[in-house]
Parts: sequence; C-alpha cells; structure tokens
Amino acid sequence: MAAKVTPLYERHRSLGARFIEFAGWLMPVQYTGIVDEHLAVRSRAGLFDLGHMGQVVVRGSDAQAFLQWLTPNDVAALRPGRAQYSMLLYPHGGVVDDIMIYRRPDREEYLVVVNAANTEKDVAWLLEHRAERVEWRVEIEDVSASTGMLALQGPRSEAILQRLTPADLSAVQSFDAIVSTVAGVPTLIARTGYTGEDGFELYFPIDHVGDLWDRLLEAGESDGIVPVGLGARDTLRLEACLPLYGNELSAEITPLEAGLGWVVKFDKGPFIGREALERQRQEGPPRRLVGFELVERGGIPRTGYEVRQEGERVGYVTSGTNSPTFGKPIGLALVDRRAAGIGRELSVVIRGRDVRAVQVRTPFYRRPKSSTSHS
Repeated sequence: MAAKVTPLYERHRSLGARFIEFAGWLMPVQYTGIVDEHLAVRSRAGLFDLGHMGQVVVRGSDAQAFLQWLTPNDVAALRPGRAQYSMLLYPHGGVVDDIMIYRRPDREEYLVVVNAANTEKDVAWLLEHRAERVEWRVEIEDVSASTGMLALQGPRSEAILQRLTPADLSAVQSFDAIVSTVAGVPTLIARTGYTGEDGFELYFPIDHVGDLWDRLLEAGESDGIVPVGLGARDTLRLEACLPLYGNELSAEITPLEAGLGWVVKFDKGPFIGREALERQRQEGPPRRLVGFELVERGGIPRTGYEVRQEGERVGYVTSGTNSPTFGKPIGLALVDRRAAGIGRELSVVIRGRDVRAVQVRTPFYRRPKSSTSHS
C-alpha cells in the first residue's frame, strides 16, 4: 500500500526535504540537516508538520468518567483549557499508546492526540471499551482527517506566533490550551510540545494547513525559523528524555519501568491496568529506564543494541544518538533493576565491541531558566 502524505508534501519538496516512510506516512526526515535543525530549535525556532498524528474527540456527559477509567492519570484534575500527558494501558500494565488529553476551553469535550503509528489501534481500543459501557453517554469521533496540526518550538516561538494571533500568549502557561485565531484561522493553541523547549502545538481545520505553514515561516523569518524534520524531532525529544512509543514504551514496557510513575495516579480510583501496576509498584519494577553517555570512542548507540554490565547482558538501548547539543553519544537503556544507578558503568555492544558507558542523571537537557517563565 502506498504511503500517505500530508497536505504539506509539495511544500516540503520545494524546501528540499529528504523523506522517509514513518508509520505508513511519507514524512520529511530533514531539510538542511538534522544538526542544523536541532540547534535552530534550541536557539531560535523550528516549525514541524504533525499532519501524521491522530486526533480523537471524546464528548458526552460521561466523557470524563470514561477517560478516567481508560487512562492512569487523573482526568478529573483537568480544568477547561488544560492539557495532560497520559496513556492507554493494557490490563497487564503494558502501554497501548502514550497520549495527550486536552480539555477544551470552549466546549465540554476532550481532544485526545495519539501517535501516528497507533491511530487505528487506539480508535479501535476506545470504541471497544465504549461498547463495554453501554449505559455511559459517550461519543467518540476520529477527527484526524479533518484536523491540521503544526508545532512551533523554540525560545523565539512565542514572539513569532504573537505576530499572527490577537491572543495574549504571555498569559498562556505551560500545558494551557486556548481558542483564538492564527492568521485569521480558528485555532486551538496549546503550550505543549515534544522538544524540551518552550513552544506551541496548533490544531485547526486541515484546509488551512498550507496557509498557516507559509504564514508561520514568513512571520519567523527575521528570527531564523527553520522547518524541522523527523530526524531532529527525535534528537530533541531524546535529549529532553521524552519517550517514543515503540522504544521507551510498548505493550511489554510499563510506565513504572519507563520512569513515568508520575503519570499513574493510584489514588484516583479504578482504571484499566491498575491492579497489575499496583503489584509492580509493591514488588518494584524488574527493569528501569536509565540515561547513559559513552565515555570512550566507539560509535553511536542505536535502538536495540545490547547493554552489558561486567560482561553480562543486562538490557538494551531503547534510543541513542550523537547529541547535537552536547557533542557526545547519549542514550536511554532499559536494564535490569540491579544494574541501574547513576554513576554506575555499563557497556554498549557496538559493531561487536563493548564500548564503555556511564549512567547519568536525566533529562540530559533542560532549557535555561530564562526561557521557562511559563512552565
């Protein structure tokens, strides 16, 4: 089956993008280069096409109760105009997907944003569990095909976006979402992102995506904005230790093993996967996600590479790269609990050779205090 493309495909081509197939989509992996794009987001601003992501609306008088049962975070804590990172879980505690939930400020419904590779699976999961609760008044609508999604990320993102919207962006806190217009287009503006930088994710009618893409690049030209592909998206999120589904999270990896226990609110009442995670919490997760950096030359740690301690296999690399910000190889690894510990040595098997590494504090990157006034 031919890969899908977003409405911005021709614009990406005209900007010189190189493409890869990702989750059934043909997406730009880079324009001028991964390192250039990465450093632009860290220092100025970058614009991302997220047209491959999935969006689902959950509405009805029992929408909150439904999402509260389906996810481990506390949906009841979401006031209108707030966003929450959460997950869909299997009964055994593994992860169906990690998601963002927005409680809309303008109407009583929730927008659930899901990963591109999981959209069909997630919608089926929601519908399957909706069918189990016939008494609940809940409506689920997959709006992916009609919803445009762009991300503007970096320390100059507020200044750039402010030129195109009447909303006072300085009043929008981290994980807030407001309804306004951007270049005249009705838009849900959320101060969320996946880079470790300040920035915004924009949701709007998909027919306007080309115009908004053009207007944002134009508005940010004097600030050095660049279009950014999936390559730098991955290095940015890895430096910030933001998980990627299929790497740090999966049906076999629980949120507790992934170091995301803060997402799981055991005291909120029943939710799918609660009993399994409660057992794991009491016993202690058998594996832990750790951050490491290589301390000798030997290549770049890549997903799936074996990790050893004192010659014995203790786990594997979930994500690794040569960090553009720090200029050295870094990674995340899922290792046996007994092998984990900041300062403890590991080795990563790269091209048949054990390359020394040391476990370090995560995240690798935190944005400077001067640009965190909204967090």
